[in-house]
Amino acid sequence: MRWITRPGWLGNLISMAAGAITTLALAPFDIWPLALLSIALFYLGLRDLAPGKAASRGWCYGFGLFAAGTSWVYVSIHTFGDASPLLAGLLTLGFVMGLGLFFALPAAIWARWIRRPEAPLADALAFAALWVAQEAFRGWFLTGFPWLYAGYSQLDGPLAGLAPVGGVWLVSFTLALSAALLINLFSLRKRPAFLSAGVVLLAAPWLAGLLLNGHAWTQPAGQPLSLLSIQGNIEQSMKWDPAKLEAQLELYRDLTLNAKPTDLVIWPETAVPVLKDQALGFLGSMDNFASERKSALITGVPIRQPNKAGELRYYNGVTVLGQGSGDYLKQKLVPFGEYVPLQEVLRGLIAFFNLPMSDFARGDSDQPLLEAKGYRIATLICYEVVYPEFAAGLAAKSDLLLTVSNDAWFGRSIGPLQHLQMAQMRALEAGRWMIRTTNNGMTVLIDPMGDITAKLPQFKRGMLYGSVHPMQGLTPYLQFRSWPLIILCGLLFGWALLASRMAKTV
Repeated sequence: MRWITRPGWLGNLISMAAGAITTLALAPFDIWPLALLSIALFYLGLRDLAPGKAASRGWCYGFGLFAAGTSWVYVSIHTFGDASPLLAGLLTLGFVMGLGLFFALPAAIWARWIRRPEAPLADALAFAALWVAQEAFRGWFLTGFPWLYAGYSQLDGPLAGLAPVGGVWLVSFTLALSAALLINLFSLRKRPAFLSAGVVLLAAPWLAGLLLNGHAWTQPAGQPLSLLSIQGNIEQSMKWDPAKLEAQLELYRDLTLNAKPTDLVIWPETAVPVLKDQALGFLGSMDNFASERKSALITGVPIRQPNKAGELRYYNGVTVLGQGSGDYLKQKLVPFGEYVPLQEVLRGLIAFFNLPMSDFARGDSDQPLLEAKGYRIATLICYEVVYPEFAAGLAAKSDLLLTVSNDAWFGRSIGPLQHLQMAQMRALEAGRWMIRTTNNGMTVLIDPMGDITAKLPQFKRGMLYGSVHPMQGLTPYLQFRSWPLIILCGLLFGWALLASRMAKTV
């Protein structure tokens, strides 16, 4: 075990491998015990290192995690960004190396101010708090990259019942605490009282997760709604080609006209690949058709309108036709896909920095929810579904969840399945049905327990019929959000910092 804890290339290589195996704990592999093993190896590897060496080891862990878990970035840059294999590889490498810093910083902080190996129980609790802080910071800094959270490994695991209580971060906290306790229990074997406390602290969250799994925190409101989700499977190379516009509109129109009547009809993100004000004739005819059928049609469409300053801006949006109302303008934009950071410098350098529709503005944070068939629908466009707190804020005001996406950017990588897993976690956290409609998969219906009840295969055109139930009531997570966990982590940090400072003055 000493070769894990000592500085040097071997320990760093093990840390890199530990980060990489997290990918196997997540979709589509779902070997959830590997999340525990990964975190345990990371914790153990920081045990005896000075802050500088700990930062290096933390970076290695982060590099391994993102190199394995976000390999789909290469696909997006090379296949759809028209970059050469070498350039796409270099850009992906730079991206992954940068993300590794999200683990280098907390590792250095841990070694410098928080680590207390002489107090194993307190040390494990402080480590779990730091782990959650790392995930939360990563989801916020520079618009955030909230991907590959450890808690997602438990969607079908023993801790799933904790998600409606404290969200994915509570699950991550429990995994980090458990991993550290498993390492420290051995050192407590000669201290029976502390060993007993450690066993209780280790077992209690897992028992709670098992007991709460399947508990109904919310209740149906009204009658089920029948729905139709249409997966057009439009090639990304055709998506923004003006010569293909009519064919795309006709595809969705004809499939909808020939479908059996349903309460809701859902088209995916930018199913109408032209500005809303330039497609009023087409949208008007679909509005009349939906009204005649007494249904609501919800579709993705770019929207051009003035912002609060009166400037005309472009938004990635969703609109409701027929028996419903409202537009939703996307708030969480994908860097380089929907806007280009430092675009004055980067635009024009390579094709990847000049993708179609990559100059969107952010929608306002105070938008009303969409309304369809008398129910409020919290709408999340593509990337927005990966933000736990953002999604919870919308879900708390809603009866149904909807996410529309175009995952063609991921190609045939594991990206779409990771994306789907995060959508499932949002449904479980909120205790609400989620409709997920995508261009090329996975188009699914997700129940309030996070389980998929119906789906279409990837990379095939299809029509998904099903029903969803509007829900009322709030899970503890929607009611209190992450504040209880934030307070707990703050107290644990304060305790660790104070104890560490007192130990140095003695």
